[in-house]
Amino acid sequence: MFAMRVSEFDYQLPEDLIAQHPAANRTASRLLRLDAPSGSLADLDFADFPGLVGEGDLIVVNDTRVIKARLSGRKASGGQVELFIERLLGADEALALVRASHPPRPGSVIRVGDAVEVEVLGREDDLYRLRFRGQAAVAVLERHGELPLPPYVHHTAQAEDEERYQTVYASRPGAVAAPTAGLHFDRAMLESLVARGARIARVTLHVGAGTFQPVRTEEVEAHRMHSERYEVPVETFEAIEATRARGGRVLAVGTTTLRALESAAKDGRPAAGSGETRLFITPGFAFRVVDRLLTNFHLPRSSLLMLVSAFAGLDNVRRAYSHAIAARYRFFSYGDAMLIERLP
Repeated sequence: MFAMRVSEFDYQLPEDLIAQHPAANRTASRLLRLDAPSGSLADLDFADFPGLVGEGDLIVVNDTRVIKARLSGRKASGGQVELFIERLLGADEALALVRASHPPRPGSVIRVGDAVEVEVLGREDDLYRLRFRGQAAVAVLERHGELPLPPYVHHTAQAEDEERYQTVYASRPGAVAAPTAGLHFDRAMLESLVARGARIARVTLHVGAGTFQPVRTEEVEAHRMHSERYEVPVETFEAIEATRARGGRVLAVGTTTLRALESAAKDGRPAAGSGETRLFITPGFAFRVVDRLLTNFHLPRSSLLMLVSAFAGLDNVRRAYSHAIAARYRFFSYGDAMLIERLP
């Protein structure tokens, strides 16, 4: 068997197709439908989405909430420090990237704002373990932090981003990037889906900064995924089982939802549970839970593009992306959406 090359997942994207701001309204984006078994494509509006969901189908969303992960501080010497929280570790600890003129030493203290002391506990690979002395990390971030927009969005977070870079159902703080397929939904559309007979369930996967990183190895199999924390509640597991029993389909809203569901699958069946996942989905992966995927358009050479190619077939995805570029769809986090029917 030949190893897959990362170059097989590359494509050229005009920079003006990278969405810098969200659509005027959450549901006002476009929707490209890809039926992988037939290879057919259809240009739709996201407002058409409810009509594509059947009675008895299950829609699973990721309820993680993006934290204000960027902090500015000062060392005792007065030197400036930038902290980028990669993940929360309990109430008062976190792992973070630290940018400073000199690496901070264990035991040193970084001051944030007027009264917040952040102690450097030690280094773990390229991250630092930090403790927020006497205060909850989430509260400090909410008060002093800045929303971490993706690197391809070329403006600092504004009032618009504070609202629109969160899903309307975001409830569990911990992500440093939004599960962007969910940004297209407003509450009215979610209510209309339930009124049509669909059911909505939740998982949690706290998206890490590694989601934006390209795969830098030449061979796909050599790439090592970043670890992310996930949880699939018992209620979601039961909803999946009930959906299967009545012949419905499981639709994952976003690649993070899909990774959580497939990470929790045991012995070929969905299961409730939580843990750390480094699941790297590439062509040839056997999907056990998800039948349909709603997703945005992903970066070239990224693990997310490889996941989508596994779900729909590499040739189908190449053709769909070429079509989307020619039809001037908007790409990445604030861009348009795809609805994919999985290859059998």
